[in-house]
Amino acid sequence: MTGQTVVTGSRLVDRIGNIYSKMLLHPAYRFLLLLAGAPVNVIVGIVYLYGRKRKAHQELHRSLERKLLESGYRDRILTETKEQLTRKHHFFNQQVDQKQLEHEAERITAEKFKEALQRQVEAHLEQHHETQVTFAETFRMLIQNPAFLAVTFLPGILMYALIGIYGNAYLKYIVERLVMTVLVIFGVAFLVFTILYISPMEPAANILGETATVEQIAAFKKLYGLDQPYLVQLWDTLRGILTFDLGKSFAGNEEVTTAIANKFPVTLTLTVISTIVAVLIALPIGIISATRPNSFFDYTFMFIALLGLSIPNFWQGLIFILNFSIKLQWLPATYNPGNGLSMIMPVIVLGTGLTAAVARMTRSSTLEVIHEDYITTAKAKGLSRRRVLWRHAVGNALIPIITVIGLQFGGMLGGSAVTEKVFNINGIGSYIVDKQFIPDIPAIIGGVVYTAIAISIVNVVIDILYAFFDPRIRSKMKQY
Repeated sequence: MTGQTVVTGSRLVDRIGNIYSKMLLHPAYRFLLLLAGAPVNVIVGIVYLYGRKRKAHQELHRSLERKLLESGYRDRILTETKEQLTRKHHFFNQQVDQKQLEHEAERITAEKFKEALQRQVEAHLEQHHETQVTFAETFRMLIQNPAFLAVTFLPGILMYALIGIYGNAYLKYIVERLVMTVLVIFGVAFLVFTILYISPMEPAANILGETATVEQIAAFKKLYGLDQPYLVQLWDTLRGILTFDLGKSFAGNEEVTTAIANKFPVTLTLTVISTIVAVLIALPIGIISATRPNSFFDYTFMFIALLGLSIPNFWQGLIFILNFSIKLQWLPATYNPGNGLSMIMPVIVLGTGLTAAVARMTRSSTLEVIHEDYITTAKAKGLSRRRVLWRHAVGNALIPIITVIGLQFGGMLGGSAVTEKVFNINGIGSYIVDKQFIPDIPAIIGGVVYTAIAISIVNVVIDILYAFFDPRIRSKMKQY
């Protein structure tokens, strides 16, 4: 049992060393690795520099350099470089100072000589089965000692955690996308704040009215920090996003975070229900149309889908209200969270465009897949048509379909303001529109940023679904 534990520990140590070496090859991960494990890397660096001085490789380097110089290799490179530069300048009719030409020739020669020397050193080491002393090799050597790992574990716990994340392809994939999500969110916040800051509209004058005095406007700006410089206001906004505290809105003096927490779930609920209903309808329609191309069903379904893409949401909502609310009196004209019937028309209006887009994409994607060679091979093996369709065709056709669903979901979540206005829905879309014309900067930034957070999370889920449905993506993840 002890021997097995030793072998397992040895494999773990080797794996840590290998991952460390790979991370040093990527600039971004190299920076994070050196930063997260700064105390450990200082020790590794000291040992590395000391080892370089002790090793005979330094003497080998000097010996090969001396031989190259004695052979006249550097002088030949310098002469050839000068001739090439002279011909180039003559070709372009350029007048170049002789000192400048010699300086440039010396620089190019030094680079070529260094590359040639490095190649000779590597060839000699490879021929004699030796290894160069590198930073990664030094860490690999030190990590073999259990005492080093024990001493550096706490100071370098962030570095070892980063190595663990990098070593797991799926975890690395998810973490990278979460980091990108954070960058996108702060990028959105920066752009929205900057646009509102340079906007010619004056919040104080719009809220206080035309009769407001200069003193009242100044007091308003001081109260909400609008008299501060751009960078100070931007920092306060970003800090508020991090702490989920964007202060109070200019109009109504309500807590922005509380207002968004009350309104965002309404929009999210309608969007999620619309998406589920749309997908349940669109997928079967698209698959049926793909399996029966150019048939009556195909033409009918695709014609209806084209109509769904062409109808504006606000017009469709108004037509629904006129017919089903006013004329037939079947459904309530405005949305009421306590009345399930009031949700039917908004869900249909929001989901119409998504249903049409998903149906068309499902048809085209499935139609493309069922003509692939592997589908023909599966049929030739005697598999039933239904099994070939559901096991081989639909799964491989889902990637573009998932992409469309994700994009459309984000569009509905962020662009549902028109539908909310038509049905008098007190959601995040209508909230942002109402605050836009003041402009109520904290409220707008809060609404836009937290909508961006939701959309970014959806995109992360979509990326994970890619890897779940497509084995090719999983294979690339493991190789990356």
